[in-house]
Amino acid sequence: MEFLKWSTENRIATITIAKGPANALSSQVLRELALVLDELEHDENVGVIVIHGEGRFFSAGADIKEFTTIETGEQFSELARLGQNLFERMENFDKPIIAAVHGAALGGGLELAMACHFRLVTETAKLGLPELQLGLIPGFAGSQRLPRFVGTAKAAQMLLTSTPITGVEAVQAGLANQAYPEADLMENTYKIASQIAKKSPIAVKAILELFSYNKPEKFHAGVEREAVLFGRVFDSADGQEGITAFIDKREPNFVGK
Repeated sequence: MEFLKWSTENRIATITIAKGPANALSSQVLRELALVLDELEHDENVGVIVIHGEGRFFSAGADIKEFTTIETGEQFSELARLGQNLFERMENFDKPIIAAVHGAALGGGLELAMACHFRLVTETAKLGLPELQLGLIPGFAGSQRLPRFVGTAKAAQMLLTSTPITGVEAVQAGLANQAYPEADLMENTYKIASQIAKKSPIAVKAILELFSYNKPEKFHAGVEREAVLFGRVFDSADGQEGITAFIDKREPNFVGK
């Protein structure tokens, strides 16, 4: 593992994203996360999984620098499907996954957190999907999951303005379960994880399976269409301008092409 650390104690597995400075979710990070889940899925000594980020952020988003190495919209769509498939697997995982969010969960970082079974956040954390700021759109099912948590109107505001919300606001909106002072986040996360870890694995697995029956019928069609449009937007002049402007640390000049 190059960018992930993980350990197990008291039936709680902790996965730490360690890709400084922003814990960007590159394709390599996504593949490493899939490999760790392979290990934990069949480990009888693991009852709960906690995901958090090392350093200042949970994850500030996808790896924009990696975007500059992608040549076609179809390759961009394939990257979207890589993230979508992994996050759907997490959502349907038969062991609870808790996101412990501090600093920022933006773009792909929030999409990762939304794929977890629930989210514990710091009061001052920033959560949002700011992809339109770069002339892009979410690609890891963010356009489909966010409205399920906060409703269509709030999701539209967050997506179209690229404005993040705080951890406290995320709890109020239904995106997060509980907000804590930053110093108390991990202590409270492990306290809740310990409560779950003591439960019957058979009963916990049954509850998680039952959650899967609550999915909207069009979710899978929506995420597939998102992947297609993710590639199409990447291929546009505005998409390329947004990425270049981000790398150059300047405001993008979008022209609508």
